[in-house]
Amino acid sequence: MAEPAPGLVDLTIADGLTVDRWLGGRLALVQPKRGHRVGTDAALLAAAAGTPGGGRIVDVGAGVGAVGLALARKSARAFAELIEIDPDLARLADMNVARNGLQARARVLRLDVLRPHERREAGLPDDAADRVVTNPPFFERGTIRVSADPRRARAHVFSPTDAGATLANWIRACLAVLASGGRFVMIHRPDALSAILAAIENRLGALALLPVHPSAGARAHRLIVSGVKGSKAPLRITAPLILHGADGRLTAEADAIHRGDASIDWGD
Repeated sequence: MAEPAPGLVDLTIADGLTVDRWLGGRLALVQPKRGHRVGTDAALLAAAAGTPGGGRIVDVGAGVGAVGLALARKSARAFAELIEIDPDLARLADMNVARNGLQARARVLRLDVLRPHERREAGLPDDAADRVVTNPPFFERGTIRVSADPRRARAHVFSPTDAGATLANWIRACLAVLASGGRFVMIHRPDALSAILAAIENRLGALALLPVHPSAGARAHRLIVSGVKGSKAPLRITAPLILHGADGRLTAEADAIHRGDASIDWGD
């Protein structure tokens, strides 16, 4: 689902894990050596979430915690809650909280975000978050060939055992957690736009759509969606983000995002 992030430097390999410096060395992330790894999608999502002034950040489908921890690192007044259903990834996220010295400003919640009672029991009621960020699975079961690697499959495809595990319900769960005036940021596939807008309905305003293109002239392969709960501002489509120049190298803007030196300005 995500291409490897430039600048990801492997420090240690042990028991199928690596410890990697990410976002220009701002974070050290323990993650699986194989399968789904932190990549460009995470860097884009962290940049799109901006710099929180403080408050409660919820990273839904956090994996090893990269995006939520990046946001906690940006603001000493922010507290990040990392929601992850996979027990092994949740364990790694816990390790990354400690490895980056963020125990006082981040915690991992191993739960199914689609189940409101699990959220409440974990101390995460509805209308509580100032910012919700998410990189959901990109596909529903039956639409693509599923990887034999169970962790990669779960990262890419919604669970086949839960009829409620759909993109629409994932988005609605994220928006239920978000407080009025809070910002929602998601990265997904451009061809899912109609489903995304249908799930959002009238829950968000100031809705902004940012198409991400691998190179100039290529079709967008990612779509970043941002909106504010309760806002009445209209929808807009922003200027596109181009990741690579004609020489195949990252553009200056994309390189700054991967190094953690730039954020995406939504202009509202």
